[in-house]
Amino acid sequence: MRVAVIGLGSMGMGAALNLLRAPGLEVAGCDPRPAAQAEFTAAGGRAAGSAAALPEGTEAVLLLVVNAAQAAAALFSTEGVAPRLAPGAVIVNSCTLAPEDARRLAAEAEARGFLYVDAPVSGGATGARAGQMTVMASGSEAAMAKAQPVLQAIARKVWHLGEAPGLGATMKVVHQLLAGVHIAVAAEAMALGIKAGLDPQRLFEIVTSAAGNSWMFENRMPHVLEGDETPRSAVDIFVKDLGLVGDMARNVAFPAPLAAQAHQLFVAARAQGHGGKDDAFVIRAYQALTGIRLPRED
Repeated sequence: MRVAVIGLGSMGMGAALNLLRAPGLEVAGCDPRPAAQAEFTAAGGRAAGSAAALPEGTEAVLLLVVNAAQAAAALFSTEGVAPRLAPGAVIVNSCTLAPEDARRLAAEAEARGFLYVDAPVSGGATGARAGQMTVMASGSEAAMAKAQPVLQAIARKVWHLGEAPGLGATMKVVHQLLAGVHIAVAAEAMALGIKAGLDPQRLFEIVTSAAGNSWMFENRMPHVLEGDETPRSAVDIFVKDLGLVGDMARNVAFPAPLAAQAHQLFVAARAQGHGGKDDAFVIRAYQALTGIRLPRED
């Protein structure tokens, strides 16, 4: 089966490498960055700088790009992959986007004779590298069956939420509400502890052994303790994703005050120039407000 991965970022690269290791798959990867192309080529894959350069007759394409606009361009623009796809190919769209965008892309794919799986993922760069992502999928039985070799290679759990496009996207937006709020409150707790005079390492050790712990606190606050701003997932991602939460909540007349406040904290960090940094460094918004000194800062 000829498979293409579009977007060799922190999660896309991990997914692509796992597809390379899966039996029976011939895998190409697409990313405009030469460094990403070189890494994928060194692992034994075929790299392309644009979707239009992917192999003819591709039977499955996995998208791990940033947003709906990038997904639409990668698929259906004049430089998109659609003309390279085999008849009846399956598109597995794993980027985080609004439900209405998932439905729009699915309709376009189906009008062109392709299958479509709305399949956002969770697990971060670590989960992607380990082939242990969680997939929140919706699509027809035929689409799910065609995508099965791809999903099996990248995921530890595939949830099939139904046939209607947009159900996967809806689930991912709800998930991102939790993820974004948890990161923001983890940063708030760490910043408050530092401001009040606690040792941040000891604070981390106590919280992670007690009932107030969360997966995000335990996963993200070591980045702050180490002063490591390398983006596994960036502040900008949650500016986008919590924005999607707000949009969806308004569309269904649902109040989401915690998500709104967390969104503003990420927007503040971005406004301060930290958008490209690891999302744990939303704590910079609290630093700007309070003057705290973070660990490893001279």
